[in-house]
This record gives sequence, structure tokens and C-alpha cells, in this order.
Amino acid sequence: MSQSSDKPKTLRSQPTRDRILATARECFSQSGFEKTTIRTVATGAGVAPAMVIRYYGNKEGLFAAAARLDLQLPRLDGVPLEGVGEVLVRHFLDRWEGVRSDGQLQALLRAAISHTGAREELRQIFEKQLCAAIGRSGVDQASTRAALVASQMLGLALGRYILKLEPLATMSPGTITSLFAPTIQHYLSFEIPG
Repeated sequence: MSQSSDKPKTLRSQPTRDRILATARECFSQSGFEKTTIRTVATGAGVAPAMVIRYYGNKEGLFAAAARLDLQLPRLDGVPLEGVGEVLVRHFLDRWEGVRSDGQLQALLRAAISHTGAREELRQIFEKQLCAAIGRSGVDQASTRAALVASQMLGLALGRYILKLEPLATMSPGTITSLFAPTIQHYLSFEIPG
């Protein structure tokens, strides 16, 4: 079969793949890894379970595709160091609940509580993406600082989106930024004991 005849087939299947992934993210986000089934995702996406298996192989493969998370971090090398904490908190909130939110973080967080693969995926995301971004900001000991920032931001995400702790769950993004940015800034600026 020629490449030209393969292309339209791939393009036609993309909306179905996208619908399956969107449904899977929602299911994993709401129910976690263990309670989400291929059949549930298929029903929600309006396809046969065999279609989900055709595209993603099994539940692990579906989860791996649904959990891919790009933090889309801003370039920090042009931000004055004293403003990086606020930039990061605003960015995370925008990424997680703004127009660019897609439910991936919530799905990954919920699954990471009980699923080893999800925990590893989450660790890799923060290690590779956040550590690299903080390193470009020019601070020393970027990996230590990134781990501290990640602990704070993951705690915020868990409390706000998964556990829905009040009043954290209903605070405005501006209030959260004003409360969390100084802590993040401290992690980026303080002298780490030797």
C-alpha cells in the first residue's frame, strides 16, 4: 500500500483517537487507574472496546498515552530571579485550570497514589521538565530547588483538585498565587545548607 493511501486513513482515525484519549483522561482523573476500565472508556468515547485496544494495546498503554503531560513551562532565563516564584505559580494554575487544562494532571495525580507507573511518570515529568527550566533560570543546585518546588506544587494540586480541601479548592488563582509564590521564591533563593 502506498504512503498516500495510508495518510487519509490516519487522518480519519485521529478524531476517534482524540475522543478516546479525552475520555480516558476524564475517567482516570475521576476514578483512578484501578477503577477505570477499557469498556468504560470505550462507552464514554462512543466506540467499541476493540477500538481502544486497537489504538492503545491495553489499559497500561491507554494510561501511558493519557498521562503524557507537558508542563509547557515558560522560559525563565529572562525573568528576574525575584519574580520566578510568582511566574511559576501563575503558570501552573493557568496550565491546570485555564484554557490549556486538559485533565492530564488530575488523572496522573489520582493514579500516582496507587500505581507505580504513574508515580514514575510524574517523577520524570518534574525531574526533566521542571529541573531543566529552573536550571535555565541561573540558580545553583537546580535539582534540589526543583524537588522543593515540585513538592509544593504537587501538594497544591493534590489538595485543590483531588482532595478538594476547603478553602483551598475554591480560592481564586490570585489568592493562591499570593500565598504560594513567596514559598516558591524562597525555595529558589535561599542558601541551601551544605
